[in-house]
Amino acid sequence: VSIWSALGIACTSTISHVIYGLRLQVRQAMRLGQYLLETKVGEGGMGVVYRASHAMLRRPTAIKLLTNTTGRAAERFEREVQLTARLTHPNTIAVYDYGRTPEGVFYAMEYLDGITLDDLVKTYGPQPPERVAHILMQICGALEEAHSAGLVHRDIKPANVMLTERGGMKDVVKVLDFGLVKESEASSSLGTSSVNAVMGTPHFMAPEAILDPPSVDGRTDLYALGVTAYFLLTAERVFEGSNLVEICSMHLHQSPIAPSEKREGVPESLEKIVLA
Repeated sequence: VSIWSALGIACTSTISHVIYGLRLQVRQAMRLGQYLLETKVGEGGMGVVYRASHAMLRRPTAIKLLTNTTGRAAERFEREVQLTARLTHPNTIAVYDYGRTPEGVFYAMEYLDGITLDDLVKTYGPQPPERVAHILMQICGALEEAHSAGLVHRDIKPANVMLTERGGMKDVVKVLDFGLVKESEASSSLGTSSVNAVMGTPHFMAPEAILDPPSVDGRTDLYALGVTAYFLLTAERVFEGSNLVEICSMHLHQSPIAPSEKREGVPESLEKIVLA
């Protein structure tokens, strides 16, 4: 009986040790620096986004991780962090931290619990003009700071703008994803931005971004903002086409149908701004 009891205790201890070791490895695998990764919330061309928390502060954080840390992708990712960190406007997403680990390059930013403008319109339809104006004013504030610093976002669209709640205030705008950002003044010295390439989302792309990408400036973002406003007011894109070439051609050669022709109640003053 004693021998069998000793063997049972030994087996149980061994199994417990193995299980504890495996759990420890899992916890370590889900840690990036001082941040504990919790759940994956998104994935795109530049990397994977996780919901995380700081190991000490326990503050909810979004972690963007680029696993392919070689070549121009890593340089462009690092540049995105540096440029976004220079922006402090309350309607621009805040960057907390940046680092490198064996898993890749990552940066930590404020975690936003809200809804993108794209999902807002797809779920609830056209938005009231007063709400649209309130949203546009906040986006303009974020872009004004970026443009004053010589930065052009180049991919303003409903999916890159989120509505959240901050300090008890609802409908607080946060402009996201400066991954295509371009410095107006010779940022090509970094050799990483590919400013000569056509970048952006076709449905929201300004004519000069199609014909002459190096010439883009703050007005390119304003064009995309006008297209975004059109989508908020009508729940329709300003131009629809069956392929990329057709959509780009419409931006180059066609004038949009006025929002008031698609939806009643759009103020003339707001419509003039959007169409301009």
